Amino acid sequence: MKIQPLSSKQFKTLLGKNGAYLMRQGRTDHAIFVRETKERKFAAPVQMGKRELNSHYIKLVLKQLGFSNSEIKTMFEK
Repeated sequence: MKIQPLSSKQFKTLLGKNGAYLMRQGRTDHAIFVRETKERKFAAPVQMGKRELNSHYIKLVLKQLGFSNSEIKTMFEK
């Protein structure tokens, strides 16, 4: 599966379309996103204001939010 680099804004949109939501953003350059499933609530910090987030970072955040490999693959096939 090939994950393309995305800007922070594009990544925020992708997360929103797949069930994660912005919980809070303080005065720093990170925002906390949350994703709730039947079993658990997942949270992960996301760098904001970046022109490009590399693919390794994107996959790491998606894993922290509890997305499976098949869900991640589906996100990037759209």
